[in-house]
Amino acid sequence: MKNTLRNTVAAVSMTLAGMASAQTQGVSDTEVLIGSNQDMSGVFAAFGAPAMTAANLYFDEVNANGGVHGRKIRLVIEDHAYQMPKAMSGLNKLVNSDKVFAMLLSLGTPMNVAAFPLLEAKGIPNISPLTSSLQMTDPPSAIKYAASSSYYDQMIAAVKYMKENEGSTTACSMYIPSDFGNEIKAGTLAAAEANGMTFAAETKHKPDELDFVGSLSKLKAEGCDLITVALGVRQAITAVATAKKIGWTDVKFLGGSASFHTAVAKVPGGVTEGFYAAAGWSDLVARMGDPEVASWVKSYTDATGEAFPGTGALLGRSAAETLVRGLEAAGQDLTQESFQAAMESLSYEDKISDIMVKYSADNHQGAAEVIISKIVDGNWVELARQ
Repeated sequence: MKNTLRNTVAAVSMTLAGMASAQTQGVSDTEVLIGSNQDMSGVFAAFGAPAMTAANLYFDEVNANGGVHGRKIRLVIEDHAYQMPKAMSGLNKLVNSDKVFAMLLSLGTPMNVAAFPLLEAKGIPNISPLTSSLQMTDPPSAIKYAASSSYYDQMIAAVKYMKENEGSTTACSMYIPSDFGNEIKAGTLAAAEANGMTFAAETKHKPDELDFVGSLSKLKAEGCDLITVALGVRQAITAVATAKKIGWTDVKFLGGSASFHTAVAKVPGGVTEGFYAAAGWSDLVARMGDPEVASWVKSYTDATGEAFPGTGALLGRSAAETLVRGLEAAGQDLTQESFQAAMESLSYEDKISDIMVKYSADNHQGAAEVIISKIVDGNWVELARQ
């Protein structure tokens, strides 16, 4: 009798769990569907494409071991090429046609901001977006889960560092006039005012612009000795190279996390030597002595044939781990509510990004550290953490 009752209760519990899963978008008994609205071919593809590769490799490992609570993770990717019309079309497909459970690593500040109304209406979590905008957590929302420090906080910390350690006195900005660029400029301006520096000038640029001679000539005439940049990866490299080409070698360039990329450090000929960046994670090269880092690097290079994983891959791997930890903590009955509670319980050391990750009901920003680095001999060298 007791065994019969126990079996009946277990069967009812399993049935209720299955019904709850069936009612949750993107969740079945065997699969959880994740979406990413991504730049695979535009100005930030150097982040987006390897991030997707690394995330999928991590999910492959998880799936090969049975998935999470018996569910395999499937990642659906839409390429917006950093263009808003494509981004909105891709978002609509992922949410309303594919019916994903959550969004992961979606790239671009304006793209994510524009997506929030639909995600809010559907209750779809937005996890570790590939943007460090303040708007990824502000205003607060149950669906927003940022990975690291914001562009604004990065500029506040790094401009102060440049004043105190490099003697910078006159700041300027080169930026794409979007939510992304405006935040870098705002952080630069606020930091300059707070540290007794002059904010002398700014130049605005299209996402595909590569001729910076006129802009740099203007900034040089304004007496800038520090230029903060909010540009695409190729653009940032070109801006630094152009300054050197016109003989302006005593100016310092500072980027946020969107410029903290392996490709920027590895430009042949030392073109970007001396470039500074502030980000929410640490570069991999100096940490190869850590067995966990070395093991992941080997697995990634073995799987892809690449010589070394770049920054996009690092971010993809870290975000994939965050998602999996959230799914594990949510338990068998995966709903939007159980996933939120699970995410708000996470606290762990991310060895790949070299940061502590902690979420709570009051704070959906996984980490707040600002790590300031400089390119020395073709590698990013960490200078300070704040």
